[in-house]
Amino acid sequence: MERYTARRDGKRGRRHAPFHVTVSLTISYLIVSGCGVTNPGNGVPFGRSGEIHVTVETPLHLGLGWLRQEIEWASGGGWTMYEEIGYRDVVGEQEGRRNPGLPLQYADNYSRVIQALDKDPNFQLAEVPPLELTECEGDNSRITLRIIDAPSAQNRVWVRCASGTLATLVTAGSGPDVDAAKVVQFVQMVRTQTVGTAFRSAYVGSLPFGTVAKGTDTGWDTHTTFVFRTPDEGDTKETQAAWDEFWREHNHGARTLPPGVDWETDMVLAGFLGVREEVGDSAEIRSVITIAAGTKVEWVERIPGDFCVPAHRIVRPFHIVFAPRAPAPVEFSEVRLDPVTCGT
Repeated sequence: MERYTARRDGKRGRRHAPFHVTVSLTISYLIVSGCGVTNPGNGVPFGRSGEIHVTVETPLHLGLGWLRQEIEWASGGGWTMYEEIGYRDVVGEQEGRRNPGLPLQYADNYSRVIQALDKDPNFQLAEVPPLELTECEGDNSRITLRIIDAPSAQNRVWVRCASGTLATLVTAGSGPDVDAAKVVQFVQMVRTQTVGTAFRSAYVGSLPFGTVAKGTDTGWDTHTTFVFRTPDEGDTKETQAAWDEFWREHNHGARTLPPGVDWETDMVLAGFLGVREEVGDSAEIRSVITIAAGTKVEWVERIPGDFCVPAHRIVRPFHIVFAPRAPAPVEFSEVRLDPVTCGT
């Protein structure tokens, strides 16, 4: 069983404070004066051989949750995109994807994006100050653009604020200065030339949530779901008693205390797939969406896909999360199969 106890940044494991907390930011900058974004002496555009990194950090539910999205794009064409959603300092779920096909298919796109820094006035960032913004006002996202130049081992970083997530960023209202629009437009171009204009977040429309427990070892053998939510005007003691009993069953009858939950503000959702017979099968709650008739919980069963030869073993995949207390009734959707390709 894997327990998540703190959100993690794009380095996949280094823990840090959540988005809405002010943190220090230390960056090494390449100082360029009067030469655009061209490496002095050789006329090669800065970053032509290197990487582009984009990070969009969006606060959710009054800053108690977050959605973090990243693109890392190398000059050879290969890119990866990573998403993370979390609530109250706890990671809920993570999702990644990479370039389809050969990386070389995206190498020309990378070159054109870098050339735009010199040629297109909408994207010229050489004279745009970096700014060390640690947070943005309201529900605006913090946008971080980093361009790394491999030959010089230097990097340039711009941080600005804008409305929207990676898929929906707009220049209107971006700030805190007029140059923010250039940074946002460049990030939009990077998004279009990698994940494409049809990109849709795995967590679009979801309330934030944090993982309480996830794994394949549980006392529940059947395909079932649970919702622990104190009824409107109800007594939290009854909900706590049901949560205590559930937790003992989940832990094979062990009398261990469950994680604490503030039933006045939060609820717990649990999905169990039942018995499976292959390593690699897992359950994932993907989104918690308020709808006109209440709240819908979408979850998936990740299964070994093409080119997989999973080992035979009895497993019982499950995922338990906590989220902001949402309108009743709270119902799980039918579980959706999500094949995971193992090779090429």
